[in-house]
Amino acid sequence: MAVVNFTSREFRSQQAHAFDLADQGVHVIIRRNKKQAYILVPVNDDDITITPSLQARIEKARAEYKAGEFTRLKTHEEIDKYFENL
Repeated sequence: MAVVNFTSREFRSQQAHAFDLADQGVHVIIRRNKKQAYILVPVNDDDITITPSLQARIEKARAEYKAGEFTRLKTHEEIDKYFENL
């Protein structure tokens, strides 16, 4: 997988090119300074749309929560133990 790095200044001056690369599947990394970097990725409608099946799952989860049908984990140890037992 190809990776292309841009500084924030380069990104501003070459936005169209950076978007074209991201659309082609290239990993585009935009560096703001030595400690901050961002990845440019395309977003599809499916990524931001709540489908009827997802809405049904959300409603089911809310109903389970209201009915008290959930596991509450308060500490890191409880979380680790929970995942170890899956």
